[in-house]
Amino acid sequence: FRAFQSNYTSFDIDKHHIHLEFFVTDMMGIKHSIAGILDTGAPHTEFSDNFLLYAGFIQKKDEQIKIKQGLQTQKYGVIRLPSVEICGHKINAFDAYVSYFEKSWGIDALIGLCHFIK
Repeated sequence: FRAFQSNYTSFDIDKHHIHLEFFVTDMMGIKHSIAGILDTGAPHTEFSDNFLLYAGFIQKKDEQIKIKQGLQTQKYGVIRLPSVEICGHKINAFDAYVSYFEKSWGIDALIGLCHFIK
């Protein structure tokens, strides 16, 4: 008999999306908590420029970016984060888009499922 390690991630079934708290580790080893949405339809992951600026991953954000009609985010750059921990899975050298997020969302990341597919 071999015991399997369980990994449970709770979420609020009353919300329209799957909201998660996860962690991003910076170059100095500091772990930052971040609120995001697990986006099952997204091919890629996006982080808000506000979070990336606050956590020191970018030096400035592009103030000229406007969200295209019908969208809630607008991608405008790429970044490689040292590591992220999502649903108990640690991923090193995590590639993601830098995006401007609609403020009303109250989140700083859309997590695409591409990082969980092997």
